[in-house]
Amino acid sequence: MNPTQHFSLLARYNGWATARLLDAVAAVPDADYRGDTGLFFGSIHGTLNHLLVGEHLLWFVRFDEGRSPALALDAEAEPDRTALAQRLRDGVARWEPLITRWPADRWDGALAYTTTNGEAVSMPFAATLAHVFNHGTHHRGQITAALTALGHACPVLDLIYFLRAEQAAAMP
Repeated sequence: MNPTQHFSLLARYNGWATARLLDAVAAVPDADYRGDTGLFFGSIHGTLNHLLVGEHLLWFVRFDEGRSPALALDAEAEPDRTALAQRLRDGVARWEPLITRWPADRWDGALAYTTTNGEAVSMPFAATLAHVFNHGTHHRGQITAALTALGHACPVLDLIYFLRAEQAAAMP
């Protein structure tokens, strides 16, 4: 599997897991959804906002445009619960098309972007993208733990489950 295929698969997993998590979270009463569940970002809503800011409003822009927008990682970028879910769904759908546009030699290069104060930053390209997807997996896992602790249904977000489903779908 080449890096484009590898990261396209990770992008599909990220989208699949996010959709499953958002479906489960949709059934959670607002008090549990917005209440402090002991997560680093407080509530399920706060952690989902962190995913929106980190994965889509910050890192996607860095990878796509080579710039770093001025954002606080703990910002409530989207206060509306339904709109937040839709923005997350839209955000995960943008990653795979971006990944497939990159030429093969891009994977061994650097991610170069400019910070909001004009500082040039350069980081290993593939390792940084892996970090972005791992970060999302970490926070989705935190939310599933909160759902379990609150007594709500918890979706299966397991990568092996996803890979088996992808393999089964590819079979004739």
